[in-house]
Amino acid sequence: MSLHPSLQSYADAWTHSVDAISELVSPLVEGEWNRRTPCPGWSVRDLVSHVIGLDCEMLGDPRPIHTLPRDLYHVTNEHQRYMEMQVDVRRHHTAPEMTSELEYTIIRRNRQLRNESRQPDAKVRGPLGTEITLEQAMRRRAFDVWVHEQDLRTALGVPGNLDSPGAHIVRDKLLGALPKVVAKDAGAPANSAVVFDIHGPLEFLRTVRVDADGRGSIDGAPSLGPAATLTLDWETYFRLACGRVTADAVSDRIKTEGDPELTTAILRNFTVTP
Repeated sequence: MSLHPSLQSYADAWTHSVDAISELVSPLVEGEWNRRTPCPGWSVRDLVSHVIGLDCEMLGDPRPIHTLPRDLYHVTNEHQRYMEMQVDVRRHHTAPEMTSELEYTIIRRNRQLRNESRQPDAKVRGPLGTEITLEQAMRRRAFDVWVHEQDLRTALGVPGNLDSPGAHIVRDKLLGALPKVVAKDAGAPANSAVVFDIHGPLEFLRTVRVDADGRGSIDGAPSLGPAATLTLDWETYFRLACGRVTADAVSDRIKTEGDPELTTAILRNFTVTP
C-alpha cells in the first residue's frame, strides 16, 4: 500500500459507503430511481449522480459543460449551482446507465487509491475552483458519501450502517462544529456548559464549555450543573446536524433539560452542513 497511513481511514470509510450505495441501487427498477430523498429537490438518481460526479472530480476528470435549467427551485446560490451541474447532466440517464457508471467510477477510484502516493498536505482541486489538501478532500468524500448512503436508505426504507467507518468520521466532523453552535450561534452564556448525551448505534457524551470570553470548547468529561442537557439518538443527531430534518419534526426523539431558551436556540442552529 502506498497510501499515507493518515489517509487510510478515509479511504476505508469511502469504500464501505460507496459499496453500500452500489448494493442499494443495483436492484432498483426504473421508477424507484425517481423516489424523493431527504435532500431538497433530489431523487435517488440525483443523489447517485452527485456521488458519481464528485468522485469523477477526485479522479481529475473535466467538469461537464452544461447549462442548468432556470426552474430548479432548490438551486439558490453558487455552491448549489456547482453541485447541481453533475446532477442535472445525468437527469435523463436510465437505471442501467446509472449503475454501470457508478460501478466504473468505483473501480477507477479504487485503482487511484491503491496507487495514491501523494502526501496528505498535497493540494488538489476543490469545489468552485478552490484548492484544498488531499486529506481535506478525502475526509470530505468519506463524510459526504456516508451521509448520502443514509439519505438513500431513508428514501428506500433500508436502514443500516449507522455505526460503519463513515459514521465515525461524520460524528467527529459534526462534533467539531458544536462549540460554534453552542457558544456563538446559540449565544450560550459565559462560564456555562452544555451536555450532549447521544445513544444508539454510536454512543457518546460530550460537554461544550463556554469560557469567560464566550469561546466554546468540547471534551468528553461530564459537567456538574450544566446550563442545559440534550439527550437524543445518533440517527436524529446527524439528521438534524446535516439539515435532513427540523427539530420540530423530531421533537419526540429529543429530551432537553435546563434553560429552555438555550436548548431552543441550540436546536434552531443545529444544522452545520450546506
